[in-house]
Order: sequence, then structure tokens, then C-alpha cells
Amino acid sequence: MDALTPQRLRAAVRPGAGPPPPLPTRRGWAFDVALALFLATLSSHYVRIAQPPHSPLLLLVPVVPLPLALRRRYPLAVLWTVLPLALLVRHQSEDIAYSAGVAVVIAAYSAAAYGRRPAAVLASLPAATVALVVLFAAAKLPHFPNGVVAVLLLVPVLAVAYERRMWRRRVAEGHERLSALEREQLAALQRAVEHERARIARELHDVVTHNVSMMTIQAGAARKILDTAPDKAREAMAAVETGGRAAMTELRHVMGLLTIEAGPGDDPAGTADLSPQPGLARLDALVEGVRQAGLTVGLTVTGERRAVPPGVELAAYRVVQEALTNTVKHAGGAAAEVTVAYAPGHLAVEVTDTGGRPTGAAATGNGRGLIGLRERLAVYGGTLHTGSRPRGGYRVKALIPLESS
Repeated sequence: MDALTPQRLRAAVRPGAGPPPPLPTRRGWAFDVALALFLATLSSHYVRIAQPPHSPLLLLVPVVPLPLALRRRYPLAVLWTVLPLALLVRHQSEDIAYSAGVAVVIAAYSAAAYGRRPAAVLASLPAATVALVVLFAAAKLPHFPNGVVAVLLLVPVLAVAYERRMWRRRVAEGHERLSALEREQLAALQRAVEHERARIARELHDVVTHNVSMMTIQAGAARKILDTAPDKAREAMAAVETGGRAAMTELRHVMGLLTIEAGPGDDPAGTADLSPQPGLARLDALVEGVRQAGLTVGLTVTGERRAVPPGVELAAYRVVQEALTNTVKHAGGAAAEVTVAYAPGHLAVEVTDTGGRPTGAAATGNGRGLIGLRERLAVYGGTLHTGSRPRGGYRVKALIPLESS
């Protein structure tokens, strides 16, 4: 994106003002300077043959075309500088009136071509027209030798050809800039799609892995005690049903968000689930569900509870969910402890276990769970520390910065 320069800012706040004219190129600057000096030299020639020879206004004649050196950068200012000077010296001679009229023609063209205020340009051109009528009424077309006439005919042709070439180059550069901008936008869109895919993958992983792991363990336990303790088996199967319903609820929530992003008209049946994302208030239910799977879990909350941004709450909830899921899968028979600490500047979430034996569900892991947690926490400036405990077991600890209230 272009920088917001003071010129662009003034153009934005002033009605009717277009973008500032581009700075002239070196070739354009050299051409304008050469044109101004050529016309000044020509005017000086007419001064030497003018009558009366000692008029003070003759000193201004070579000055009339000099502002044309800035005609591309300050077109309107140049026009209104050349106009009064040209009218002031027109009575010195017919040749001087002609050279001054040429300077006015070039200044008027520059104002029309490079002026960025349409209203000011439209108001200036009638004044230039009147001035040209006055100047050329008293002007005498100079006599040129035949050899010079050929050059005078060739110069406008070359000038038009040069301007056409420059125009084609500017058009090509504009197309190239537009193509580059489209490529950048396409790349940004592709990155956004990839980030969104990763976010959806993390959400589905967190939702499915935890609930399916719980259901697998509870179903296995029910199968083993089905003949010896049918009552406990029924309780285990009821827990499987509860976990399945919880999984379906969260899946509907994730898919409902995707449906809403597509637009309200894409969900005519109104099936999108608008329930809030899980947060710290649902940790008790999460821990209770893990207990039903046979894992001993304790929950401790320290510090003064206070409002936490929903995204931070969801990240903290996912940390506990992923850590307990890994404990169930990789540390069968262990006891776990969940600690949530509200500190003045951060929220600390820690999940520890005493260690145990891997269960059959351990083979389904792909190692993406902890990586996804780190990415999720990094969005909020948080960190994740994982590793074995010195006295056995495993620890997962997350620190998430919070704004001090």
C-alpha cells in the first residue's frame, strides 16, 4: 500500500482534489528546462531588435517562459505566473507578443494535462483563452527560412511520437503493477485459507480426540465387565453416550461457525449452533467426564476469578482437554491434577499426572495436539511447557498474559 504522504492526506480531505501529480522523470525535467531556456533565448533575440530599445519592461521578456521549467509539477501556478507577465510585455513588439503567446499556449496545455483540480483548471482556461486572443491580435508570425520550416514541422511530430511512446510505457507499467497487486492479493488469500484450515483442524482435533478417546476407553471397560458387573457396564455405556453427545454438540458448534461465515442466507433451516465456545466455567464438566473414564482427577482454582477474553478461555480449556486426553491415552491408571491460577498479569494452567501404562488408544496419536496448543497460545502471547516430572509422570503448563485490571 502507498504511504500516506502529506500531499495525499490533503488530497483526501479537500473535496474535488485528485491525487498529487507524479514527480517528473529526469528526461521530463531535462526537456522542460531545455524548453524554457530555448524560449527565453528566443525572447532575448526579440528584445535586441525591439523598439523602443531601452524600455524597462524589456527586462521581463526573457523571464516570461522560465516558469515553464516547473510546468509538470506546479501546472496552475505556472499558468498564472506566465499570464500576467505575457500581457505585461505584449506591447513591446509584435515578435515579443508572439513568443509570449507561445509560452501561454504551453502553460495552458500543461494546466489542462497535469492540473489535479478540475474546477480550478476549468476556471483558468477561459482566462488563458482571452489572454491568447489579446496576444495574437498584436502578434506577427515570424518569417522562417525554408530549411527551418522543415525542422519546425518535424519537431511536433517527434514530440507526439515521444509522448505516445511514454504513454504506452506508462500503460504497460500500470498493467504490471495491477498484475503484481492481484498476485499479492491471491497469495494473501491463499495464506488466509491455509490459516483457516489450520484453525479448523485444531478445533476438530481438540473436539474429536478428547471425546473419542474417552468413549473408546469407556466402551472397552464396559466390554470387559459386561458379564461380571452389568450395572457398571451400563454406567460405562451411558458415559459413552454422554461423550458422544458432547462430541456432536461441539462438532455442530464448529460447523455452525463455518456456516455463519458463509452468510445468513446459506442456513435457511436455522441449524447453526450458536452456543458459546467452551471456557473455564466448563472445566468441572470436563473433569467429571474424564473421571467417568476411570481416571482420578482433581481440580484446583487459585487466585481471584475475573473476566477473561473468550479466546483466552477457549485456549485454556483446550490445554486442559488435550493434557487429560494424553493422560488417558498414555498413562492408564494414573492420577491427574488440574490447577488454574489467576495471577495479576497472567493466567496459569497446569495439568500433572503420576504416570502409568499406555493404553490401546495411544497408537492413534499423531503428535499434532501439543503443536496445535502452542500455535493456539502463541496467538495470545502465551507459552506452553511440557515434559516429564522428576518424580515420575508428566506435566503440561501454559502461561497466558492478561491485561492488568
